Amino acid sequence: MRQNARYNYRARALCLYLPVAFCNLSETRSRARRIEPPDKFKDESPMDRRRKIFAAVLCITLAAIGGSAQTVAPSRNSIAGGSPGLRQNSFQNQTMGSVPTGTASPQPIPLSLADAIERGLRQNLGLLLSEDAQLSSQGQLWQARSLLLPDFSARISENAQKVNLAAEGFAKIVARFPGFPLVVGPFGFFDARVAFSQSLVDFKLLASERSSRQNAAAVKLSYQDMREAVVLVVGAKYLETIAAAARVDTADAQVQSAQALYNQALDMRNVGISAGIDVLRAQVELQSRRQQLIAARNDFAKQKLALARVIGVPLGQDFIFTEKIPYEPPEPITVEESLEQALKSRPDFQAALSQVGAAEQMVRAAAYERLPSLSIYADYGAIGQTPSTALGTFTTYAALRIPIFGGGRAHGDAQVAQAELNRSRQQLENLRAQIEQDVRDGILDLQAAADQVSVAMSNVDLAGRTLTQARDRFASGATDNIEVVQAQEAVASANESYISSLYAYNLARVELARATGSAERGFRQYWKEK
Repeated sequence: MRQNARYNYRARALCLYLPVAFCNLSETRSRARRIEPPDKFKDESPMDRRRKIFAAVLCITLAAIGGSAQTVAPSRNSIAGGSPGLRQNSFQNQTMGSVPTGTASPQPIPLSLADAIERGLRQNLGLLLSEDAQLSSQGQLWQARSLLLPDFSARISENAQKVNLAAEGFAKIVARFPGFPLVVGPFGFFDARVAFSQSLVDFKLLASERSSRQNAAAVKLSYQDMREAVVLVVGAKYLETIAAAARVDTADAQVQSAQALYNQALDMRNVGISAGIDVLRAQVELQSRRQQLIAARNDFAKQKLALARVIGVPLGQDFIFTEKIPYEPPEPITVEESLEQALKSRPDFQAALSQVGAAEQMVRAAAYERLPSLSIYADYGAIGQTPSTALGTFTTYAALRIPIFGGGRAHGDAQVAQAELNRSRQQLENLRAQIEQDVRDGILDLQAAADQVSVAMSNVDLAGRTLTQARDRFASGATDNIEVVQAQEAVASANESYISSLYAYNLARVELARATGSAERGFRQYWKEK
């Protein structure tokens, strides 16, 4: 970065200098021409024009190179990429995609919620990316650990060369010995040896290895958190899709009811009991219900595509749902118990704790940069002009490195590590507050959704009774079919409210389980009981 910045500065300075220098040169020549008689004044020579063009081209080229060096050179933070565990939050947006496998079959396949979850846990893109992040963290742990482990190596080399003594600085010495050649050789040697090195005492490397271990643990916990997120997304999509299927069934039933009303009005008009307006009104109602059925089928098809994208099923594959939306009144839930369970069970909170531990180890590693380090080295092998004449030799030494002045690098590393520790602690406390909000929101949503389901069930019953009475009144000729049409609309609205509230209730259960850190376990157990 410093070299790029220095080069960029010089290029810009040269760009500013060259035009000025050539302009001054041209101006000087112009002034010299003004002293000459007017009849000798001519335009500038081709040489001057070539010089100016060369200066402009050189200026543009240097500016482009300098700008490229400034733009392309990555910063240290961009290369580092931040903490691995906390980066998992960015993967949440990837849970809506997947990596499809297999080919679509012409026959629909049965799909239960358990099957959908299993497919999502295998093929969801967010989980696959999280697995790659976990593999990367393990690799970084091995990289940090390798600096503490012994290093063994072996090498075999054979060399042949000629040497120019004059080029090596021996020309004057050789000149004192007449007849001595300036070029000696060819000569060579053979060397085969094994080497061993080991860091005995290095507190910085030890703290760095511990930090990498904490990061690996955080990424592993983030992988568990991603599983919870995938279960939530798959469960929500499955519930949304079967709710769309229920809307199709309801819309189809409404079409049949409207068709029956239209046939009844038509028959009554033919016998002179009702007016033609009743037939038109019933026909309008029938067309409206057909439009709603078309929209419901389209929405159901799109919901199946969205579910297929989440669980990795080919988009051309049709499937049949084997589950219905369950309902069971919620058990009493307290905020304190749910919050305690969330802080113990949520993987993202445990991952944040591991990130704080990793940052603390990096602070120690920065402080340990000022401490001495001890390492040893040894090698043994055979060296000679040829392999047959090689003789055994060895080298051993121990090195004690004592930092004296490193240009302030240790101080800078300490500041960076402390800032990372502060950030990790702040994110931990923010996550703690977010978990409490998630738990409280989940409990409120669950209670409200349960009340809505109860009201919607009662409303469906009342709307059905109203429709029955309206049909009886219309059949007896006591009134026209306005009451029947209104009652049918009330039934449709009540059914839609019931489906929506039932979906919201089950989704609230899933979200509360996600908030308490038990989405995968709790969702499967709840659905299995149904």
